[in-house]
Amino acid sequence: MQTLIKNYLPGIVLSLGIAIVSLILANITWLQSHAIGTLTIAIILGIFLGNTLYPSIATQCAKGVLFSKQRLLQLGIIFYGFRLTFADITHVGAHGALIDVLVLTSTFALAWVVGRKVFKLDTNTVILIGAGSSICGAAAVMATEPVLKGRAEQVSVAVSTVLVFGTMSMLLYPALFQWNLSWHFFPTSAEAFGIFTGSTVHEVAQVVAAAKPLGDIATNTAVIAKMVRVMMLAPFLILLSLYVARTQQSQIHLEATTKAPITIPWFAVIFVAVAGLNSLAIVPSNLVVAAVNIDTLFLAMAMASLGLCTHFSAIKQAGFKPMVLGGILFSWLIIGGALINRLVMG
Repeated sequence: MQTLIKNYLPGIVLSLGIAIVSLILANITWLQSHAIGTLTIAIILGIFLGNTLYPSIATQCAKGVLFSKQRLLQLGIIFYGFRLTFADITHVGAHGALIDVLVLTSTFALAWVVGRKVFKLDTNTVILIGAGSSICGAAAVMATEPVLKGRAEQVSVAVSTVLVFGTMSMLLYPALFQWNLSWHFFPTSAEAFGIFTGSTVHEVAQVVAAAKPLGDIATNTAVIAKMVRVMMLAPFLILLSLYVARTQQSQIHLEATTKAPITIPWFAVIFVAVAGLNSLAIVPSNLVVAAVNIDTLFLAMAMASLGLCTHFSAIKQAGFKPMVLGGILFSWLIIGGALINRLVMG
């Protein structure tokens, strides 16, 4: 027991410390007005320390940092279910859910074609960027990492694209709403634009920031549409695990009578179960609030640990192609997403 504490406690405490500082900084008004939340701050602080002070204590902290990056992340995804209810789907209707599905699948397919066929990027980087752009930003990137077992720099590059282009969307979408009043490219109502925003902007916080200037109706609809999109994370991870197992089987040339093991991402299954439990409204509201706060802490610790494991040299080596891919996907989310919204909403 003492050995376990000695091996894991320093890294966990370090990740916890960064997470707590991030939670405090996230209350700064300027950061809130720019939708720079706890998770973004945590990874930035983690990367800063990871390239300055952390290398000198990495030997003592490595196991605890890895534990935070993997196990606490999975717990964070599970607790994320307390933010959702199945009733969210009914609020945006079948049209809203269909829009989310079409935006997700088309964006991820575009990431695969451009990333693999055009830019020749490695599979993990393409999938991570595609997941972050098409589903729910950094949370999707982090949830996808355990299935892929991607390297820290691959994950950080994907998170960076979410941060850069998600920030741009917060500034662009209010202007798009005003332009659409003249263009009538899709329905001009606040509710319709809310669905468009929720179905195309990366992060939940960024969705709120992008829709807030348009009023409560647009904001509420945007958040609900976004939550439906978040729910699609679980089936995505299960399908991804099947793909990974199939790929591993072909790579190692197993005998015809032997099948590659399929690693079911149980945390994704439990995530859906928790959302189902939350939908029943049987958990006291104060416990739900506590669970959401714990979830934020766990995810912040995971992001901090990811930052600690990220080295600037590795990101530099990744080159500009991942960021260009993120830009192409961002453009598709706006143009293609608007087209999908118009076709579905009529």
